Amino acid sequence: MGHREDLLAGARRCLYEKGYARTTARDIVEASGANLASIGYHYGTKEALLNAAIMEAAEEWAQELKRALADVGDLPADPIARFERTWTRVIELFERHRPVWAAQFDAITQLDHVPEVRKFFSEAQQAAQENLVALLLGDARLPEQTETAVGQFYHALLSGVMMQWMVDPEHAPTGESLAEALRTVGEYVGRAGSGQGV
Repeated sequence: MGHREDLLAGARRCLYEKGYARTTARDIVEASGANLASIGYHYGTKEALLNAAIMEAAEEWAQELKRALADVGDLPADPIARFERTWTRVIELFERHRPVWAAQFDAITQLDHVPEVRKFFSEAQQAAQENLVALLLGDARLPEQTETAVGQFYHALLSGVMMQWMVDPEHAPTGESLAEALRTVGEYVGRAGSGQGV
């Protein structure tokens, strides 16, 4: 590997071990075996390097998620059962990639201090919403406004579930509990919409 790749690998190790806010340029240099000047030469700033490391880790997670959900043939036809099985798979990936999400949540705390971080997460959020619709709804065709709303809903669900898994995995949602909640909310909305009340 060259210095650029060494720096990226070192930055990922630091993110997982120290987090975004506590990682210094010297930490990255020590973890990578590169020199301090090479950060500026290859990435411009420490933040740009850390963002690249987070992006790379998040992309690996996204590819693994795609592979986990690729075999749609084994998913039930019932939408609620499909939802449950899909989210069970997603949550299994959370457990394996916990350091990625810990680093991302740490980086988000810097949004007001580092404009590059805000820009990165804003762009990543848009891409995540589009990708989640494609992954979780498959070939479904929705009007653009509806697709945006569904992407925002799935992203909010994903972020919230991740946060709960980070804080207290023992009491965090499962695919089964999310499906039960969706079923209950759907029934409630259906009854309210038909004027039948609760």
